[in-house]
Amino acid sequence: MPVKKDETGKRWVEMEFITPGTPEQVWRAMATGPGNTAWFTKTKIDEHVGGRLHFDFGPNGASTGEVTIWEPPYRFGYVEREWSEGAPPVATEITVTSRSGDRCVVRMVHSLFASTDDWDDQLEGFESGWPGFFEVLRVYLSNFAGEKAASFSVMASTQADQFSTWRRPTETIGLAGASVGEERNGPQQPERLSGIVERVRQDDKQRFIVLRLNLPAPGIALIGTYGTEGGANASMALYLYGDDAEQRAAEGETKWRNWFGETFKRPRWRMLPDQPARRSASSGLLILVSYGYTYHSTYIHRRV
Repeated sequence: MPVKKDETGKRWVEMEFITPGTPEQVWRAMATGPGNTAWFTKTKIDEHVGGRLHFDFGPNGASTGEVTIWEPPYRFGYVEREWSEGAPPVATEITVTSRSGDRCVVRMVHSLFASTDDWDDQLEGFESGWPGFFEVLRVYLSNFAGEKAASFSVMASTQADQFSTWRRPTETIGLAGASVGEERNGPQQPERLSGIVERVRQDDKQRFIVLRLNLPAPGIALIGTYGTEGGANASMALYLYGDDAEQRAAEGETKWRNWFGETFKRPRWRMLPDQPARRSASSGLLILVSYGYTYHSTYIHRRV
């Protein structure tokens, strides 16, 4: 969707989607630290206007903001002032509207004020980076809402085309040609991923699979690629649930980080170096890694 603008200099992109859950469940998922950790990235949020918001992207640093709207369970907003060098502050507003059948409509708006179109690509990138994470959110609310959660993500930047980059991880871990509703069981190494395919998306810019896991633990895997100028990024985010989720996530992160390092170790494959997290025009998300999909896998992608 193109960037919208008005005579005041405000420029924004907006997204709207339907998700299962009551307003209270959706609010907890999108406006609290434990909730965001369950479907996006490790997060801490002070639950009041003026409170601090902290997205933890692991080795790639963190992004911070300030809570500007706190109206549970229907409106939540925050501003990020240092998301990119020289950029104007970006405000995010989320509204939750109840629908019949324990469903909600979620509307998310990213906006900034600028006198030129210099930041329009970044705004459009924010929008394109979210779809995979929204799919994770839906699966989480349908199957794991309110459970203890832990998550991590890993990413590699490549100089290969997106299709070659996509084939490498999906063929290796047993997800090649996956179809929605199908059960897939991966190899033992680096860690068996077994579960039901919930969502598959493929287009000329990004590809991803969302897998609802029963092994190595109840959870969700988001595996994907995002095309970049001269290459592609590959990434994976794992969300695990239950009382032992943190321990399992810590064990799994080491295995998968090592696996990504080995899988993409040749000259045209390289692990994304550790740098501070930031928004990226070409990706559309913060750098999670932690999908910056980009990770987009969802992905958070950044230019290298």
